[in-house]
Amino acid sequence: MSSSDIAIRVQGLSKCYEIYANPRDRLKQFVLPRLQSLAGQPCKQYFREFWALKDVSFEIKKGETVAIIGSNGSGKSTLLQMICGTLSPTGGSVQTSGRIAALLELGSGFNPEFTGRENVYLNSAVIGLSREEIDQSFDAVAAFADIGDFIDQPVKTYSSGMMVRLAFSAAINVEPDILIVDEALAVGDGAFQLRCMTRLKAIQETGTTILFVSHDLSSIGRLCTSAHILECGGKLPTESVFDSIRTYERLLKIKDRPESKKTKGSRHPLKKIYLESEYFPDFLGTQEAVICEVNMSGSNDQEQEVFESGDSVNLSLRIFSEREFSSVIIGFGLRSPQGVRVIGGNSLYAGKTISLCQGENNFKISFILNIVANEYFLNFGLVSDDGKRTDLDQRWGVLKLVVTSTRLQVGVAYTPVDYSNS
Repeated sequence: MSSSDIAIRVQGLSKCYEIYANPRDRLKQFVLPRLQSLAGQPCKQYFREFWALKDVSFEIKKGETVAIIGSNGSGKSTLLQMICGTLSPTGGSVQTSGRIAALLELGSGFNPEFTGRENVYLNSAVIGLSREEIDQSFDAVAAFADIGDFIDQPVKTYSSGMMVRLAFSAAINVEPDILIVDEALAVGDGAFQLRCMTRLKAIQETGTTILFVSHDLSSIGRLCTSAHILECGGKLPTESVFDSIRTYERLLKIKDRPESKKTKGSRHPLKKIYLESEYFPDFLGTQEAVICEVNMSGSNDQEQEVFESGDSVNLSLRIFSEREFSSVIIGFGLRSPQGVRVIGGNSLYAGKTISLCQGENNFKISFILNIVANEYFLNFGLVSDDGKRTDLDQRWGVLKLVVTSTRLQVGVAYTPVDYSNS
């Protein structure tokens, strides 16, 4: 790949912080190693190392929209600050091509004593715009921010929503080559978030490179062409957006339920064969009850994978349980290749009480495909509801379901609409 095609190149990037147990150790670290070195003694370290980021590498091509996802403390903000140049790396390098506009931590880069207008001029000047260019773009910034007369009030008087409105508006109206957005949009109300997503789509079409950090997986699925996962300061292997979202959800479930771990082997031979097979490679849960088999059919009960918009789908589940459960919840979800959940539900929401007997159990799920043409992937979950809800079995990407249509369709959902003169 030519270097001219690369917007951001990160190579072996690492950031280490020195953590001191008390202020005295900081003073010792400043003085004693020098004296020890002069005396020919081994230098002692009076701090412990914390690697916020370690040996992270990737490339982003010009015009791509890439997500960085990960749990709190995984190193996302540290990575973005080093890409923007506001934080120096301990090791590795970052190369960027073009003007960068960044929306990082809420209010970062704003002087709270300055007015909104003054902060817009200051921030735009910092990234290289002339006074004339800022004058030309200011009306557009103020109009998108839509904070009225507060534009001439000190930023310290702003609410968090007003702050993010102004910061986002200032970032997008300087025509950057690279736009970096770090979770700040979650602060805005629903209407503003919709405006932001619409504007980001428009910015994509101009060829701007976007680096997007968010916990909103649906937004990542709609907006991004690829995704990188950070975990404990390191980067997991790069996957498609759908696979990255699936992997991230699995990591979250493992952290939330440490007792739910993948195990192999069982006292029951059927379960043992199932667990050691490659039928469903990705699963999570206590495995006291497992989804052994899933079959998909249409209204004629014939197995099929391809459906038309508006068709009925029947899912047949075979579940093996080690013991009786007086109440369980069976759920499913349908995701697009971008990771967007388009259909989902469970027996609890449907008001159905389901129990499991020891041994094999069979269930059926039926629904209508009121969605547009695309490829989709089915996820399943089985949760005990005997007083305490515990994951028994969780599955991702179990089956692929293809929806076709001869109609022109937009959006995600499909519903027949009639147009007539009133």
